[in-house]
Amino acid sequence: MNLSLHSSPHMRTSNRVNRIMLLVIGALIPGILAAIHFFGWGVLINITLAVFTAVATEALMLRLRKRPITPFLLDGSAVVTGILLGVAIPSLAPWWIPVLGAAFALIMAKHLYGGLGYNPFNPAMVGYAMLLIAFPREMTLWLTPAVHDLTFVDNLRYTFLEQLPPNWTLDGLTAATPLDAVKTQLAQNLTLTEIHQGSTELFGAISAHGWEWINLLFMLGGLILIYLRVISWHIPLAMLATLFLVSGLFHLNDPDTFTSPLFHLFSGATMLGAFFIATDPVTAAATNRGRIIFGIGIGLLLYIIRTWGGYPDAVAFAVLLMNMAVPTIDYYTRPRVFGESRD
Repeated sequence: MNLSLHSSPHMRTSNRVNRIMLLVIGALIPGILAAIHFFGWGVLINITLAVFTAVATEALMLRLRKRPITPFLLDGSAVVTGILLGVAIPSLAPWWIPVLGAAFALIMAKHLYGGLGYNPFNPAMVGYAMLLIAFPREMTLWLTPAVHDLTFVDNLRYTFLEQLPPNWTLDGLTAATPLDAVKTQLAQNLTLTEIHQGSTELFGAISAHGWEWINLLFMLGGLILIYLRVISWHIPLAMLATLFLVSGLFHLNDPDTFTSPLFHLFSGATMLGAFFIATDPVTAAATNRGRIIFGIGIGLLLYIIRTWGGYPDAVAFAVLLMNMAVPTIDYYTRPRVFGESRD
C-alpha cells in the first residue's frame, strides 16, 4: 500500500481565486450600472476594451514566460483588473486609452514582477496613473451626468472615430468632475457657498450629482463582500473613517474653504477605492493591524492630495504610495511566533 502525506494545512476552503474574482465582479455590477446611467454607454465600451486587452495581454505574457495559460486566464484576475481600469476611464476617451492602460497594467505592473501574487503595486491603478499623467486631456472627458442624449452607436462612433452627431460639440457634452470644479474654483478665491450657487448641476442631495449614487452602490457591493468574507473590514473602515475625520476637522474650522466629509466620501472613486482597490490582498498589508495602518495612510494621503495636490481625485496615487509602504508595515506589524522572545 502506497500512502502519501501532504503538508498542512488540511482544511478545505471555498475561497479559490476564481471564486473570489467572480464575487468581486458581481459586487461591482450595481456601481457599474449606475455609472452607465449617469455617464453613458462609453463606460461599458471602456470596460469591454480594457477587459479584452487585459485578457489578451495576460495570455501573451504567459506564453512568453512559458507558463500554463488556461489556469491563469480562468482565475479572473485579469478580468477584474480590466473592469477596475475601464470603470475609472472617462466615457468619451478614445479606444486606445483603455487598450494602452490595460496592456501597461498587465505588463509593467504584474508580469514584470512575476505575475499574480508577486506584484507590489495594484496593476489597475498603475495603468490609470500612467494614463492620467501621460494623457491628461483624454482622461478628463467626462460627460455631464444625465444631461447628454448619446446613444450606444453615438458613443461607439466617438470611441473609434472621434465623431459626434451633427450639432453636438465636445465642450457642450463634457464638464469637469465636481472634485475638479470645486478645486479649480476654490483656487480662484470663490467660497464653497458661491460655488454651490453658481454650479447647482454639480451637486446632489448629499454630495456630487450622479457620483453620490455611484459611490453608494459601490459601497453596497463592498459591504456584501465583507459579509461574504471575501474582504475584511479593516482597510475600508480605516480609510473612510480617516477621510471623514480629517475632512470633518478642516470643514468645521472653515466650512467655506474646505468641503464636507460627505462630499469627500461620495465623490470620485472613494468607495471604489476603499472596497475594491485598496483591499487587493496581494498589494495590501498582510495583518489586521497592518491593514488598519494601511487604510489610515490611504485616507490621509487621499485628503492631502485632493486638497493641496495637483490631482482632484487622488485614489490611485494614495493607494500606490501606500503600496510602497506595505513591506515596512508588514515588518513592524507581523505577529510574534509562539514561543518567540520579545528581546
